Amino acid sequence: MPQNVQKLPLDTIKEMKVHYADSLQSSPQGALFRAKTPNAVITAYKSGKVLYQGKSPDTEMKKWAGKSIEKPVSAAKKSSDGQSPFSPPVSLFSSNHIGTDEAGTGDYFGPITVAAVYVEDHQIEELKQLGIRDSKDLTDPIIRRLSKKVIAMGLPYSLLVLHNNKYNRLQNKGWSQGKMKAMLHQHTINNLTKKIGQKPLDGILIDQFCEPGIFKRHISSEGERLHNQTYFMTKAESYSIAVAAASIIARTSFLNEMDKLSDKLGTVLPKGASKKVDQTIAKIIREKGSEALNSCAKTHFANTRKANNYL
Repeated sequence: MPQNVQKLPLDTIKEMKVHYADSLQSSPQGALFRAKTPNAVITAYKSGKVLYQGKSPDTEMKKWAGKSIEKPVSAAKKSSDGQSPFSPPVSLFSSNHIGTDEAGTGDYFGPITVAAVYVEDHQIEELKQLGIRDSKDLTDPIIRRLSKKVIAMGLPYSLLVLHNNKYNRLQNKGWSQGKMKAMLHQHTINNLTKKIGQKPLDGILIDQFCEPGIFKRHISSEGERLHNQTYFMTKAESYSIAVAAASIIARTSFLNEMDKLSDKLGTVLPKGASKKVDQTIAKIIREKGSEALNSCAKTHFANTRKANNYL
């Protein structure tokens, strides 16, 4: 969903509120007003920031461009305090936002799963009460149980699974795992922004696995561009309930996919990339042949070579 941000004097924002009097809607916390026109949803904040989202945000933004007190900051520049423009504002964690996270990237067996979840500000406390937090701090049975609760709440989400056959094809084409993850995150965000339509969106937070510049380079090589107000943060699931919910959905999907693969191969596939994994690889090669690994494993991992010690 296209969106733009403008910084305006408070006097102009008051003028805007009068201008949009017939289009006003209920305002989110911290906002002075929200209005919905055929072109965009306009949300003005006490800070002077005005967010335009929807089909044609430029149409509404241009009406007030002459009164802007600063030019839009490009993604390549740093803010006046020297902080990266990709660092999320603290206010994002209590606002309407999308969070993304992935699972399975360090596991030899199984796919990569990426989820994006949209959370509205009034849902944050309920999610906390349910016990939603970083999936790395939770056991697999609890993760699965919490995933059902998140889905039962009706939170909009997008989930993508990169199965091993395709993973290995992309890797053989020269794609790094980082590029695969970047494209998966980008596509889950694309899917989810379409799904939520014109619901209020104050930002998008990606659990950072590479530098933002590298992420942008990965997606631009495939004709994609970063959504406005996209932020990156390491260990974001510890701060953002949306990222935490995404981590739980992604992890649950990974666990389910591992169960399917284990049933198909007739042996329990261990997680991670340990010595036990090497031994399981050798067992699969003996029983099914090395070709079977292509559909259940990330074959470029060093474990494939290490398994020769057990053949």
